[in-house]
Amino acid sequence: MELRQLRYFLALAEECHFGRAAARLHVAQPALSQQIKQLERELGISLFNRSTRRVEPTEAGRHLTDYARALITEEERARTHMRELATGHAGRVSVGFIGTATYDVLPRVARTVRAKLPEITMDLRGELLTPRLVEGLLSGVFDLAVLRGAASDENIRITPLRSEPLVAVLPSHHRLAGRPSIPLEALAGEPFVIHPSQSRSSMYDRVLSACRRAGFRPDPLLEVGETATLVVLVAAGHGVALVPQSVQSLSLDGVTYVPLTSPEPVELVLARRAHRVSAAAEQVASVIEDCVRG
Repeated sequence: MELRQLRYFLALAEECHFGRAAARLHVAQPALSQQIKQLERELGISLFNRSTRRVEPTEAGRHLTDYARALITEEERARTHMRELATGHAGRVSVGFIGTATYDVLPRVARTVRAKLPEITMDLRGELLTPRLVEGLLSGVFDLAVLRGAASDENIRITPLRSEPLVAVLPSHHRLAGRPSIPLEALAGEPFVIHPSQSRSSMYDRVLSACRRAGFRPDPLLEVGETATLVVLVAAGHGVALVPQSVQSLSLDGVTYVPLTSPEPVELVLARRAHRVSAAAEQVASVIEDCVRG
């Protein structure tokens, strides 16, 4: 029993007329009749009562009609799903986000993919450090990663997304919190809350380099792994911090974001494996680029 035979059978069951069914199928009437007889022989049962005026399904034919509709519908669904997979409009895509991109980029990407690519299932993870994201890309845990800086591995392909300045995060009661902008050197001598050095966070190196160019080294340092925790500790008065400007979307009571008079730019990039990237992942990559750049 073939799907083609079931299509012929279903057309005849619905039209109850060989001529109309053949016209609907764009086949010759003898070919249709031959396929129906062959199907009846294979099943060992009569599917139609035939007369000179009308063709009607037998009881067995009526039962087969339900099966035929279900099988043909599933076959069409399978074809549609395979086309969507081939074009990247269906599938599963895993994306990791660095901590400082978790609060403004991740929500926009999730909303846009859900609206534009509803057949794609997204696995989203935020508050991760660049080394872990690169490791996840190489191991296949992530299909895409939004991170800071460029990965040195030749198996990782980088697409620049945006450049944004560092801003100071100060407790709202801080003496400099009311300024429209401050020089970075004004924070010399302040305790700093910073991303961790042990995992070689890209932000740890960026902050220390910026402070070094401003003529000081932050001391003491309180290291935390999550950007949200960093901002909370600043609000609690444990120190000051430097974060990319987009972190301002994480608004908390007790915190003030103040621009630097000499902006220190940091880069946000999209990373993916250089090879073996699925069509669905490429579709999501385009969405990420549009969300960040737009």
